Amino acid sequence: MSHSQDFFDRPETLRWILRSLYAICAVLFGLDFVIHRHSVHPWEGLYGFYPVYGFIGCVVLVLVAKWMRKGLMRGEDYYQQVNQSAKEETHVGD
Repeated sequence: MSHSQDFFDRPETLRWILRSLYAICAVLFGLDFVIHRHSVHPWEGLYGFYPVYGFIGCVVLVLVAKWMRKGLMRGEDYYQQVNQSAKEETHVGD
């Protein structure tokens, strides 16, 4: 059995994508010092406000998802148990 590597499975492709993303982030951060923004809130005038705001937003999103996982997580055989109980109900009803 051979495993063919797709485009995104190749390590050199992943390295190229990560380097491109880092370069784009650096360019966007550099443009933050050059481009004049029409900010509404005083915090928007701070350098690097949007990257910090986005990072904090992502961290909060991950923490909320971890908290929600405790209540929403089901066992691996959850649907098998539901199917078995449904089959048992149909046999009882026959």
